[in-house]
Amino acid sequence: MSPRTNDNATPDADKATPEENTAGAGPAEDAVDTPPDGGTLDATPDEGTVDATPVEGTVDATPDEGARAATPAGETAGEDGADDPSGSGSGSGDAGDERGAAVRRLSRSQHRWRAAQLGFCAAALAVAMTAGAVVLGALRDGATTPAVAAVSNGVSPQLLASGDLDASILSLQAHLRTQPKDFGGWATLGLAYVEQARTKGDPSRYPQAQEALNRSLKLRPDYDPALAGRAALAAARHDFAGALKYADLALRQNPYSERALSSRIDALVELGRYDEASKAADLADSRRPGVPVFTRYAYVHELRGDVKTARRVLKQALDTATSRGDISYVTSALGQLAWNQGDYHSALAYYARALAADDNYLPALEGRARTQAALGDRAAAIKGMELVVQRYPLPQPLVELGELYEARGAAGDERKAHDQYKLVNAWIALAHAYGVNADLDTALAAADHGDHRAALTAARAEWARRHTVHTADALGWALHVSGRDAEALPYARQATATGYRNASFLYHLGVIERANGHADKGRSALRAALDLNPGFSPLGAREARKALEAAK
Repeated sequence: MSPRTNDNATPDADKATPEENTAGAGPAEDAVDTPPDGGTLDATPDEGTVDATPVEGTVDATPDEGARAATPAGETAGEDGADDPSGSGSGSGDAGDERGAAVRRLSRSQHRWRAAQLGFCAAALAVAMTAGAVVLGALRDGATTPAVAAVSNGVSPQLLASGDLDASILSLQAHLRTQPKDFGGWATLGLAYVEQARTKGDPSRYPQAQEALNRSLKLRPDYDPALAGRAALAAARHDFAGALKYADLALRQNPYSERALSSRIDALVELGRYDEASKAADLADSRRPGVPVFTRYAYVHELRGDVKTARRVLKQALDTATSRGDISYVTSALGQLAWNQGDYHSALAYYARALAADDNYLPALEGRARTQAALGDRAAAIKGMELVVQRYPLPQPLVELGELYEARGAAGDERKAHDQYKLVNAWIALAHAYGVNADLDTALAAADHGDHRAALTAARAEWARRHTVHTADALGWALHVSGRDAEALPYARQATATGYRNASFLYHLGVIERANGHADKGRSALRAALDLNPGFSPLGAREARKALEAAK
């Protein structure tokens, strides 16, 4: 599990081995706009697919079209990946036009760097599709190769532990061109694609991951590493019901699968079933103690407000970490935990250690910039976050960079901030095109920087699927910005009810309490937010201070 609820990171980022899968999730929760104490329902996906259906009103264009549409005028994104047998070559022309229109609004910018930034989003998708099609398309021609029943030494689980995921994938592709019946190789490749999508912010890898994992299961039904891979893929697409389903299927085949045990914890966490997640963490710890389980165990405790135990267990995980991926992952989790508590100097030290192990590790780059902003070093924070979004234009860092521009307020910063928020919309559209449910991203970004109606629609949809502290906070805040403060209050209170120490949640609660006429409770929550993490947001912290000053 990731150090943050919606990250779905592979704790052992270097080792996407077929035996041990990470990120996971679980059954959907209750109906739209049901109060926080409402009932639940089962929403298990069809056995044959974990593809998320794009929500109403979202883009559903083909990956090829999306990549081309997102390329600024006069630039090319790359080949179209027509040989990809994953079924990603069909889609709606109208949807492609819709996404293209959104992207073209960006390309009208007079500044080339902004167009180039958007072009990176598209180019990454196009290049990834083309590379993935190489192996999948080539293997169509080799379908008559005699079956190879066992995993070859050429695709040993240690293959992906070298630290260079791209090179490992190329090696796997070369191996599978000659051994297309190697079910273990396909499972490893599928997991590697999921990890590559996560670390590079590239959802175009997901159809290729699904194709590779399906091929593995076709060659050997009930192969637990491939089932665990399907759990990872479903979680990466935010299909948490599907993730829990596939984790359970994998555990039926192998009760000691570290990846499936880890996925099951993730599943229950992502659905707000925290008591069950705690029991699942205890079970996993008894069966397969190690870095993946320790990090999940720590997060379950953090969500309950037990920061001391979370820190202790993460340090224990770090003591056992040996690979660069493990070290980067665990130290970044410790950095985020420290930042959440306002311990910025410790956070910087942990992020520095993570980057010493892997100087391109996204959570550490992002966390370092966030911490620099909290310490008042805005210039370094902006430079660092610009580097992050140039490499990985994902919603959270795009929003944070936009807010840093707004907080600085220099000439042209308002326009720069607006461009970041537009890029969030472009990324969400592209993610939907590859089967990723991005409703939580939509709700969080749109509530503060977009269409309030879109924020509320997305937040309600996500709440209907799962009840977590994060979805409660998102729905409460979306209701507030829509002027529905009485409805917002129960959700804002639920977001802080587990003891989870999150300054943004406390800030939202304080604002909503005050809007409902509860002045004392509002002041208390706002003070708690600033006492906990005084630099929790470039704009939110400033607004919290203004509100407290006005209340004097």
